[in-house]
Amino acid sequence: MLSTKIKNWAEEDRPREKLMRKGVQHLSNSELIAILLNSGTRNTSAVAVAQQLLAAVNHDLQRLGKMSVQEIIKLNIKGVGSARAVAIAAALELTIRRTAQQLQGKTIKSTEEAAYFLRMLLQYRKQEMFAVLFLNTTNRVIHFEIISQGGITSTIADPRVILKKALVHDAVHVILCHNHPSGDTTPSKQDEIFTSRIKTAALLMDIHIIDHIIVGETGHYSFADNSLM
Repeated sequence: MLSTKIKNWAEEDRPREKLMRKGVQHLSNSELIAILLNSGTRNTSAVAVAQQLLAAVNHDLQRLGKMSVQEIIKLNIKGVGSARAVAIAAALELTIRRTAQQLQGKTIKSTEEAAYFLRMLLQYRKQEMFAVLFLNTTNRVIHFEIISQGGITSTIADPRVILKKALVHDAVHVILCHNHPSGDTTPSKQDEIFTSRIKTAALLMDIHIIDHIIVGETGHYSFADNSLM
């Protein structure tokens, strides 16, 4: 029978030692979470606790990524209390912030590239959020900012705020973005009207709205790619 204490395992089976020896990419999801948990319970190893946690969310990391600390606790996994739920939530948030830093100074070369980063930043959010990429003439990212956030189904962004920030950051090109927590990336009529209004207003200031991207768990929708810009 496998000992429940990781320190009693063979070294090649211990997540921390395995990570240091082989690299983080060689660990399973449960082993990575076990490292965050730090230890298991009296009768269950950290890896087994992590496996129970993953099973509770059907091994869906996107679902886990959307959960609040309180929601993780409510899964009632023995060995995952408030402190460990906080550690998991913090690790997931660091991933999002790392992506935001990677964007700074990056030259956006395609819709797919912009959508990839925007999905990483917004797809785990339970509320609808409106964000903007401010770019220079060569489409290098000058600044990324979440402009507003709303409820589960909608958010409101003020065109004046967006254009003012574009001027502050000396942006010439702008990519608008918001997420649909439902997962359906189809734009609403309101999305289309808003995009048309801000595009017209921006042109008067020599600012070009080059795309509006809606992101969700399974993909994205580009206004530019669908001839709506």
